Amino acid sequence: MSVLIQKKTIWTPDNSFLLEYRARAETGEIIIGQELWQELDNLAEDLSNDRYIYDTSDALLRMDFMENCVRLTKSPYYNQPMVLMLWQKALIEAYYSFKMAKLSKDKGFWIDRFKKLLLLIARKNTKSETSSALAESEFIVGNEGADIVASSNDDAQASIVYDSIDTMRMLIDPLDQDTKRNQRFILNKQTKTKIFKLSDRTKNKEGRNIDFAIIDETHEMKDNVIAKSIEQSQSLKDNPKFINITTEGFVIDGYLDKELKYARSIIAGEKEGDVAAERFLPWLYTQDSEMEIWDGNRQNRLWMKSNPTLGIVKKWEYLEEQVALARESKADRIFVLSKDFNIKQNAAEAWLNFEDYNYTCAYNLEDFKNSFGLGAVDLAETTDLCAAKILLMKPDDPKKYVYSHYFIPESKLEDSDDKLSGAHYREWAEAGYITITEGNDIDLSIVADWFYGLYEQYNIRLWKAGYDQRFAKDWINRMAYYGWQKTGGDDSDLIMINQNAVTLSNAIKLCEADFKHQIIQFNNNEVDLWCFGNAGIKVDEKGLALIVKMETGKRIDGAVCLAILYEMYRRYRTELKSIVEK
Repeated sequence: MSVLIQKKTIWTPDNSFLLEYRARAETGEIIIGQELWQELDNLAEDLSNDRYIYDTSDALLRMDFMENCVRLTKSPYYNQPMVLMLWQKALIEAYYSFKMAKLSKDKGFWIDRFKKLLLLIARKNTKSETSSALAESEFIVGNEGADIVASSNDDAQASIVYDSIDTMRMLIDPLDQDTKRNQRFILNKQTKTKIFKLSDRTKNKEGRNIDFAIIDETHEMKDNVIAKSIEQSQSLKDNPKFINITTEGFVIDGYLDKELKYARSIIAGEKEGDVAAERFLPWLYTQDSEMEIWDGNRQNRLWMKSNPTLGIVKKWEYLEEQVALARESKADRIFVLSKDFNIKQNAAEAWLNFEDYNYTCAYNLEDFKNSFGLGAVDLAETTDLCAAKILLMKPDDPKKYVYSHYFIPESKLEDSDDKLSGAHYREWAEAGYITITEGNDIDLSIVADWFYGLYEQYNIRLWKAGYDQRFAKDWINRMAYYGWQKTGGDDSDLIMINQNAVTLSNAIKLCEADFKHQIIQFNNNEVDLWCFGNAGIKVDEKGLALIVKMETGKRIDGAVCLAILYEMYRRYRTELKSIVEK
């Protein structure tokens, strides 16, 4: 067996981008978080580890190609040459330059130490463009006959990196002389290297032979099906590359959570002797505390810990706007902390702070005699608590006066879960907030009767009412009996409002803002107060919000009904204002 002998190079910040990056962080010129600090220290220590050699030639070849051949694909930098930032150079150098010996019976050779890279970085920091350019370099100057894959949860997400790679290819080879794209893959005609997509929807994920893979937005993945398929396909390769690029997300105990837990144990030095850990490079751009978000600004540059391109690509103005939104809206706060600062958020948390809705807002319904109003119902299940609301306004008054009533079947009065979470149904019924119906379910015609009762007693005329389509048939029929028609057109009195994030997100955010400014006058309805305190908010990957239950027994019907009411207000506020001011 031959003995591998390698001349040692003394690495310094003058000849290593990795050490230059670390040195400039030490001087405070570059701001990084503790997790990346620790990993840079680990890598610097490994430079003197006899188990490895450090050879930057492969890294420099790819960086040279990226800066001299690759053109950028996104406005406002489209078709401009790529200029790598120091963090990109340090990352690429570390990923490609550590080599370790692989010995067989009759020979020995050097292989790349790192197979797997986890890049956790906030949105708008060029993660897709960086990884696409690296894949492009593999496509042109990498191994011949290689298979390169762009992967994600679905085809549309996988296409972001795939199409970026193809655009870079076309800017290099506009006449398709050396490369081409067909319906299945992108081909290098000279080397027969191929690039293709792989997603959850791809059939036959197994049986592939992948050399280089980029897997994007793994925060959405509940399991590791795609990742495992790629890793298994690389089992015969000496130098496979698997790059996981992502921001934080909202899936709890998903694939990314497990990968981050493993990555952090590597950074902390808890995986010594673990063969897989040795070949895993964690590169995490994270804040050290949430307080850095609220205390951060251009002067102390703390936001750069999770945004390494801030001030270069990502704009300070943009991030300042996002933080300002996060201060005002719980939904925006959850989304911004996760996506712009990589701070993991729970699947759901309380929608409103107690101080947001704990204010005196009593009024006399007699003041609204002969008025028009917008209505909403959350009919939920007919065996559960139901809510009805009407929104009333006064001329030259920005306040929104919300009058509510609830309905519950007699069988639910002693519900143990509800009692444990603070329900006082009998007391609330005696106070006039709730109507108790006989039996095990609610006759929804009674909910319609309540709206008509407002007309009979106060001449308060319901103009339009929003409802969710579930369980609504009996209510719609009774409303029609009173003259409120569902026509399906613009003149319809009854408007279907779907209870989903796409429909209700903006209404929920507007409602929250109005609470903070004490614009919502809910007449200190005690059931409303209970529902507001129970309501959680869940934000999806698009930043859209939905009110959800926090715990079993914590009814949120009043909060959901208010969201429906606010969506009605958003849609019809101009017409409502003109009616109120007449």
